[in-house]
Amino acid sequence: MTTYKYIHNPSIVQNDCLKQVNVLIQGDRIIKISEIEIEDLPLRTEIIEAKGLILLPGIIDTHVHFRQPGLESKADMQSESKAAIAGGVTTVFDMPNTAPPTTSLQTLLDKLLLAKENMLCNYKFYLGITNNNLEEALQIDPNLICGYKIYLGSSTGDMLVDKKQAIEGLFERSNLVITAHCEDEKRIRQNTALYKEKYPNNDAPPSIHPLVRDAEACFLSTQFAINLAKNKTHLNIAHITSEKELSLLQKGKVNTKHITAEVSPIHLWFEDKDFERLGNKIKCNPSIKTSKDREALRKALREDKIDFVATDHAPHLLLEKEKPYFQAPSGIPSIQFSLPIMLELVKQGELTLSQLQEKMCENPATYFGLEGRGFVKEGYYADLVLVDLNNGFEVKQENILSKCKWSPFEGVVFSSKVISTFVNGQILYRD
Repeated sequence: MTTYKYIHNPSIVQNDCLKQVNVLIQGDRIIKISEIEIEDLPLRTEIIEAKGLILLPGIIDTHVHFRQPGLESKADMQSESKAAIAGGVTTVFDMPNTAPPTTSLQTLLDKLLLAKENMLCNYKFYLGITNNNLEEALQIDPNLICGYKIYLGSSTGDMLVDKKQAIEGLFERSNLVITAHCEDEKRIRQNTALYKEKYPNNDAPPSIHPLVRDAEACFLSTQFAINLAKNKTHLNIAHITSEKELSLLQKGKVNTKHITAEVSPIHLWFEDKDFERLGNKIKCNPSIKTSKDREALRKALREDKIDFVATDHAPHLLLEKEKPYFQAPSGIPSIQFSLPIMLELVKQGELTLSQLQEKMCENPATYFGLEGRGFVKEGYYADLVLVDLNNGFEVKQENILSKCKWSPFEGVVFSSKVISTFVNGQILYRD
């Protein structure tokens, strides 16, 4: 039976203005948007009263780690897609560093089967590049993946690519987006050795993380990747963190670019001084850097040097995070709170609602070719989120839905919150 939903009197964002509309959904699609009341609604239409609320396209998070298969003690597809939907995220791109890693056709097909059984939101998967799988990777049906992921610096999982032939071959031959984790491995190893010598008793404070994985390591690797990509392929720099890297990027709208960049809400929110308070809870790769870097990232987002906001959501168990610095894993769970973070930055004047919508919804859909998603438009999928800009909430352990059940945002009071999330026309979250 066809279902109908009528979202009554929300405001949508158009050209930095709010416009009150009425939205009729049939099945999984938006069939009508009207500034006046829609008369003669179909029988049994569900009416959602939304006066005073903002209706945004569902958030598209192009960088997540849902940990399944193999790392289900930390997180799984069902738990993390629940957290995503509670945060207004309706589509995710999951990374390949699972166990086993998604680096072959068979591991990809196995993961797609798991997703069909467990994912509650829309999803796409990256295929990971290794030193030895390039030929198989390039033969995989491009419709099965959202792009290739290459680690030019080591991070969680053993997926560092350091063989020149594999790196150059990928950049020469890829017809899909290459998303690159850019940190210079040689510099990181040198810095690590230096600080292990300085702290021989394994008592290094987490505050050294921005010194071990420093801005220069990011710059060298990002520069290397951009030089390889010029005039060859579409390159997306994952999680930009430093002011110095921004000098390598060009301003412009996403549909005019060969080289794009993403930033995480984590790096727009925290600064290196927060290590004193939060320790390994904010240890991630690349590292959180200085307040000067953070302000530069916010400015670059406003000025269209940075194209996407993506979380790099990466859960670990709290027991793992409580280990000494050099043993504690890198990664932060954040997907449930990415939209509230960005709405907070809107209220602080760091960007506009239109820019938020562009970086979190429209640009990902446009750049990665997600047909019918990313916009509030007639004929598009009803992936939608209703938010209240004037009714906040406090992050507490009991309202954290990620399986790891902790967040560096515990105790933070956000002034906006998600009220409802629609995925393909179905309401999967209510306040």
